[in-house]
Amino acid sequence: MSTLQDFLNSHPVDNLTDEVVVSPRFKDKDGNILKFKIKAMTNQTFDELRKRYTRVGKGRKVEFDAQGFNTAVVIEHTLDPDFKDADSIKKLGCATPDEYLNKVLLSGEIATLVNKIQELSGFDIDMEALVEEAKN
Repeated sequence: MSTLQDFLNSHPVDNLTDEVVVSPRFKDKDGNILKFKIKAMTNQTFDELRKRYTRVGKGRKVEFDAQGFNTAVVIEHTLDPDFKDADSIKKLGCATPDEYLNKVLLSGEIATLVNKIQELSGFDIDMEALVEEAKN
């Protein structure tokens, strides 16, 4: 078995998580930065969300709802806080996790969280840097 095969067998990607800083706005009572716990997106989930938010419109023009996709990515891949928590949704007078998310996070914070989830999921990897590292 190859070294790469050994590596892959020792590092499965299911249940890959990380804690990330989204904004300096999130601090505890002592002023410590609070981190969000996120999980990586699987290939299956990525494909399902991509299909769900892609529509064929008039003239067979393909339209992609990036905002809907990003909202779903955050809701489905953030473990803490839980944007699907029924008590929190109700407490803030919201009806859906989407409404709750948009009530508690700023647009830039949502974008940062989406980027962090995508990075953990293997998107936006600096391939040039990896190639240089592999050469050395």
